[in-house]
Amino acid sequence: MNSRSLAETLTITLGALVASLVIFGAFMFLFAHVRPGELFHWMYIGSFGTKFSWQYSLTRAAPLILAALCTALPARLGLIVIGGEGSLALGGLAAAGTGLLLAGHSPYAIQFGMAAAGCVAGGLLILLCGALRYWRGVNATISSLLLAYIAINVFNFLVEGPMRDPSSLNKPATYPIPNEAALGKMFALDVHWGLAYGIVACVLAWILMDHTTFGFAARMAGGNMRAAQAAGLPVGRLILVTCALGGAAAGLAGMVEVAAVHHQANGSLIAGYGFTGILVSFIARHHPLGIIPAAVLFGGLGAASGIMQRRLQIPDASVQVLMGIIFVMILLSESLYGRLRIFQPREVREAVAA
Repeated sequence: MNSRSLAETLTITLGALVASLVIFGAFMFLFAHVRPGELFHWMYIGSFGTKFSWQYSLTRAAPLILAALCTALPARLGLIVIGGEGSLALGGLAAAGTGLLLAGHSPYAIQFGMAAAGCVAGGLLILLCGALRYWRGVNATISSLLLAYIAINVFNFLVEGPMRDPSSLNKPATYPIPNEAALGKMFALDVHWGLAYGIVACVLAWILMDHTTFGFAARMAGGNMRAAQAAGLPVGRLILVTCALGGAAAGLAGMVEVAAVHHQANGSLIAGYGFTGILVSFIARHHPLGIIPAAVLFGGLGAASGIMQRRLQIPDASVQVLMGIIFVMILLSESLYGRLRIFQPREVREAVAA
């Protein structure tokens, strides 16, 4: 991406975010009688205004970064995959079971085994979506969503049945993982290592998709899949590998949530990170490095919901309204790319003027 394209992307994205905040402020003023200044003040305090809010925002951003890759990687091939929530759930469940099976081994062996199990479980789910698309022509958006619902129900069945800890009476859950399997904090930060996992995954995805022949082939196939097949590119392998990597990232997000937050698989694992990751990916325009700041932003919005509810007496779901508005505005802003004259090359502007 050259400097002109980067400036255009940043300008349009920031404009969509500002427009979303204006609409949300007007909505809350009309229907909740909350003044915009007060609304945005507490939103800032709850997300990035204090050290604690920064820590909480970064903690919530960790799974969002990984879940967003589940949409961003297949999008390079023109596939809109929205099944990250299912991969996250299965990845967390597989990680919890692996942690219990490896109890007694070294902490590094347990954590590595949990991460591998989470990646495999999550990757296989989206791999199936890619296989359906390539061999049967099934729409990836529909199949990934339906597979996500199947995965969530499989998760609920196992957690409430065969894998349930009998002592978890009010809230069904698996047995807790060993203490040595838990992810610790990053240095002096009160943020777990899952954030580092997400950042490293985004950097690796950027290198793969933007600086390797595999990524170049994936972009070519995403531009025109039939032309890519005619040119001899291994389109099937590109689809399967990319989908598997995206699902593995979401499965790793489930492992992070189990190892760092819940320490067992339970219903709290299905918190909407996979679905919010779709929006994060679209805001970043499916760019792996752009996912990191976008995820931090949405982690902050999620962190601010509690203080907004306490201080302003508004429903906790208000932040979901804002996220929905942002999604719509981001989709609408797609029509502006290439049309703003200030970002067009001089030759194009002169040709249009003529």
